[in-house]
Amino acid sequence: MNNAIDIRGITKKYGSLTALDNVTFSVPEGMMLGLIGPDGAGKTTLYRILTTLLSPDAGTATVAGLDTVKDYKGIRAEIGYMPERFSLYQDLTVNENLHFFASLFGVKVEDNYDLIAPIFHQLSKFPNRRAGALSGGMKQKLALGCALIHRPKVLLLDEPTTGVDAVSRSEFWDMLATLKEKGITILVSTSYMDEAQRCERIALIDKGRILDVNTPEKLVEGLGEHIYNVSAEKMYPLLEALRSLPEVKNCYTFGATLHIATESGFHPADAIRRLSDMGLTDVKIYPANGDIEDLFIKLAGNGE
Repeated sequence: MNNAIDIRGITKKYGSLTALDNVTFSVPEGMMLGLIGPDGAGKTTLYRILTTLLSPDAGTATVAGLDTVKDYKGIRAEIGYMPERFSLYQDLTVNENLHFFASLFGVKVEDNYDLIAPIFHQLSKFPNRRAGALSGGMKQKLALGCALIHRPKVLLLDEPTTGVDAVSRSEFWDMLATLKEKGITILVSTSYMDEAQRCERIALIDKGRILDVNTPEKLVEGLGEHIYNVSAEKMYPLLEALRSLPEVKNCYTFGATLHIATESGFHPADAIRRLSDMGLTDVKIYPANGDIEDLFIKLAGNGE
């Protein structure tokens, strides 16, 4: 299988700050790969290199078989790009934005209607509404429609659902699944772990370094730790107390509870007794299924 995106040893620095540090991974044609990492991990810098807006200090990258430095003009016709911030013309209407971006690529909106039909159907209720007056979810769908207007081979999405409601996020990802079935390669960054699970493969990135690349299932299998949920009325004292237990390797906030990663000899009943001696008398500990977020915390914490 050919790679639609091939990144080899990409490094990018801003003065003394290393935004990307020898980043290497690839995305086969027709695959949807999720790029997962916190703010400041280097995701946006990588997207800017892949979209030819920046040149790397070292390493090479190809998109749709074209080098991002040598073939920058050709790449721009082969990709669709959605930056994190809504970047369409807010004073233009829905229809005006679609037709404007179609004209940039020398096509008509009708030429690739089959690709954007689900999006167009939702936007057709208010074709003359200005883009700036749309809801967050509709703004993202319009941006996706404009990114697809020329039928790109590769779709690059930088945290496309940030700040969007849960229903719109789900609808957006259903659209991505449909696009993948049509053969479009997708690289999408997200900070939502439920979205990451919908990707075929995931690349974990932190501080400009790739921590691991694999399927969601394989990544979780590699966690290799005993994970427990822990709760009590006084959560912060509980956090400090758990971190003092020698068999607890890591303890961190996980939603409304705490997650602990423990040694194999950890016994919840014994831990509850010792925590009670510390004044925490209402502690509950029960097994948890580790996920990608647990793995990310483990890898980032170990500096691996």
